[in-house]
Amino acid sequence: MARLELRKVGKTFNNFEAVKSVDLTIEDREFVVFVGPSGCGKTTLLRMIAGLEDITSGDLYIDGERANAVPPDKRGLAMVFQSYALYPHMTVARNMGFALKMAGVPKAEVEEKVRAAARILQLEPLLDRRPRMLSGGQRQRVAIGRAIVRNPKGFLFDEPLSNLDAALRVQMRIELVKLHQDLAVTMIYVTHDQVEAMTMADRIVVLNQGHIEQVGTPLELYHQPANLFVAGFIGSPKMNFFPSRAVAVGRGDATLELSPNHALSFPVPSGMSPGALAPGASVTLGLRPEHLFLANDGPLSGQVDVVEHLGVETLAYIKAVNGEMITVRADDLSPVAAGDRVSIALHPGRGSLFDAGGKAIFHLSPA
Repeated sequence: MARLELRKVGKTFNNFEAVKSVDLTIEDREFVVFVGPSGCGKTTLLRMIAGLEDITSGDLYIDGERANAVPPDKRGLAMVFQSYALYPHMTVARNMGFALKMAGVPKAEVEEKVRAAARILQLEPLLDRRPRMLSGGQRQRVAIGRAIVRNPKGFLFDEPLSNLDAALRVQMRIELVKLHQDLAVTMIYVTHDQVEAMTMADRIVVLNQGHIEQVGTPLELYHQPANLFVAGFIGSPKMNFFPSRAVAVGRGDATLELSPNHALSFPVPSGMSPGALAPGASVTLGLRPEHLFLANDGPLSGQVDVVEHLGVETLAYIKAVNGEMITVRADDLSPVAAGDRVSIALHPGRGSLFDAGGKAIFHLSPA
């Protein structure tokens, strides 16, 4: 069991505040991913949980016990780093069991734990090999196995797949999710890759400049981003943003002016709070590429700059007449080509609206 609570946790290096008063609860057996751009504080936060960085302010609780001063090896957590850090002169089996051997665990028990971890990670045929004889994915599994043999209450992963090629990253993502299901322990995973976060997490913690922007399930963050930062960071390709002005607001819809010659009607939910959107307000309309489609007569138009054919779908990058770049997701048989003049329409009832400060006003999704 490993339930973690972070209460107003902060970290300061000299005069730089790397982590700012983070409040977060991670439930037992949850798979939580910390995601954000480089320098957002996600690795620093993970290292404070592990005990590799001192906590400047606030408190960390593990299973209800304050752990600020508890040494790393007494916290019951195992960390897997970006670097495999395997001993080149040792076999896979010796690498996996070395920490237990140094802790004085009997040889027979070490061998039993190593074999059990090898079975879980499909490393049994490789136990007598040395690291130089392994692929990158196999080396990473050995590093994970070295953590498993300690039988920790939770695992901490610091960008463990960043050194692998694209195909191996996909394979290892699947293996880590299966490992979480098999071991039924808490896992905290750090990455800058929002695709990894979306495909692996029970919940995602989006960090930016040392503070939490939003916490939620992958689909909550995708369909209901709390602000422009989350909306732009979560999703690939990213959400389209249209700086706009509300020129008319009725009971069921609003007219948004995207430019002096371009306006469109946008439905608003009946439950929207009074005053959330008023005529003259500066807003940003957010539409994901799948919220748009190529049409014969749409409210937006432009010239196709680039087309990406991805097999199951086609992405068209279109420069609108107002200068904005718009990404539209089309089907795989779409004949669109670079240089085409196209018209763009909106799927009804889709999209998000953000106020002048970047905070979400409301989100629309199909019934």
